[in-house]
Amino acid sequence: MTAGPDGPAEGADPEVSQETSGEAPVDEAVDEAVEVPADEEEVVEAEAVETPRTVEDELAERTADLQRLQAEYVNYRRRVERDRAQSRQQGEAAVLRSLLTVLDDIGRAEQHGELTGGFKAVADALHQALKAHKLEGFGAEGDAFDPRLHEALFAAGESPDVQVTSVGPVVRTGYRMGDEVLRHAQVGVVEPASGESAPAAEDE
Repeated sequence: MTAGPDGPAEGADPEVSQETSGEAPVDEAVDEAVEVPADEEEVVEAEAVETPRTVEDELAERTADLQRLQAEYVNYRRRVERDRAQSRQQGEAAVLRSLLTVLDDIGRAEQHGELTGGFKAVADALHQALKAHKLEGFGAEGDAFDPRLHEALFAAGESPDVQVTSVGPVVRTGYRMGDEVLRHAQVGVVEPASGESAPAAEDE
């Protein structure tokens, strides 16, 4: 078998020559170049299916954000107003507490008949001014005893004139501003007479 100067040997098999040349077929090389993994194909398909955001979607999102900000602002305003009212009430209560001893002195002077003339006019004006701030005294003898309002200092015995535990002698008047108790009334406590409660027990 002889080889020509410009070509393969005579009688050589063309297919064998092509296989031994070390070069891959052109079709296989093209297939390898364009082959895409299956997972990447799924991603591409998913992206193609996604619907683009519309103007209506953007508007709805911005509207929701605006409503949320508005609600937060309203809540903030309410907290500020509530805190301001509480601070004002606390300051007012502190001022009124500082005047309670003055009211005690005025009350004692009135009991002894020493509050006359110009002093009485000043005392009356002070009471009117404090009433405008909802200051109210409490703790009269004969009132039903209430531990939320009264401080019991001593037992004042029994009395047939009361049906429940009641306020006896008042040592110091109590004061409140609206529903807030500024000072408890210091009182003696009177109990119903034992003979008065016995029939009720027998009826039961």
